[in-house]
Amino acid sequence: MEAQKNNPLHGKTLESILVSLVARYGWDELGERININCFRFDPSIKSSLTFLRKTPWARKKVEDLYIDSLP
Repeated sequence: MEAQKNNPLHGKTLESILVSLVARYGWDELGERININCFRFDPSIKSSLTFLRKTPWARKKVEDLYIDSLP
C-alpha cells in the first residue's frame, strides 16, 4: 500500500486513462502526441485498448501522457 500512495496510476484502468485523454485532447491531437496507428486511422476505444494491452511501449507512452496532463 505504501508504495502506491504517490502513484497517480493507482486504481486507474487503461480504459479510464484512454477515455480521459480522448476527452481532453481528441483523437486527432492524441494521434499527433503519440504517433501510433490506432489513434490516427479509424480510432476507437476498443481497438486502441486491444493494441495498448499487447504493446508495452505504447501503453507506457499513454500512461506518461496521462501523468503529464494531470494538474
